Amino acid sequence: MDFLVKMREYFNQTGSIARFAGNFFTIGMKPRYEIKELLAQCYFIGYNSLPLVGLTGFIMGLVLTMQLRPSMVVYGVASQLPIMVGVAIIREIGPVITGLIFAGKIGSSIGAELGSMKVTEQIDAMEVAGTNPFKYLVATRVVATTLMLPILTILGDAIALFGAYVGVNIRSVTSFHLFFSEIFNSLVYGDIVPAVVKTFFFGFAVGIIGCYKGYFSNKGTRGVGSSANSAVVLASVLIFIIDLLAVQITDLLGLN
Repeated sequence: MDFLVKMREYFNQTGSIARFAGNFFTIGMKPRYEIKELLAQCYFIGYNSLPLVGLTGFIMGLVLTMQLRPSMVVYGVASQLPIMVGVAIIREIGPVITGLIFAGKIGSSIGAELGSMKVTEQIDAMEVAGTNPFKYLVATRVVATTLMLPILTILGDAIALFGAYVGVNIRSVTSFHLFFSEIFNSLVYGDIVPAVVKTFFFGFAVGIIGCYKGYFSNKGTRGVGSSANSAVVLASVLIFIIDLLAVQITDLLGLN
């Protein structure tokens, strides 16, 4: 019986999120656009997330290189280390890790912010004042997350590759030009474009889930905390699901 109740709640929430996402396209994309608020959200979401993304990317590239090097030396393919690390970061590890960091920082932030506004009835006050809260609060944040995550992913990949370069030079000496030439000469269309395209969907998922959880937050401070926590969990799960679908699609299209 409990299982049926849980399944019913799951499908009800899935339908509510789908309807909420549909409202973004039917309501949020119509004029008049809140350009000023959109730019402010892009700054907050993008610029303020860059230090964490950069630090995570650098450590990721450094650790990945140091972990792979001993095994590759044993098999006599140490010269292929830059190519393997570069392709792994650009195709899969960079986008997914950056998306998860983004979901943890931005998803929880949006969920808590809109949840607090819901609890303190600021959203209701906006409706009374004649401002469309969906366009001002939801549409701007979803567009900002959709646009900023691909940029953060590209920058994070670049920093991660620099971390990998540092990791390679801890045990050996490789020139900067040679290291990056080997990586970029091994990359093809199917390595770069699908990895960038799927980050748009990652960003959209983080924005929609964060806004949904905050917009329909329960009353009280506990509801705000629950909204922030569930936004991170659900957005992280969606990132893995989208990544799985992206891999299947690129494989069917012959881009792998």
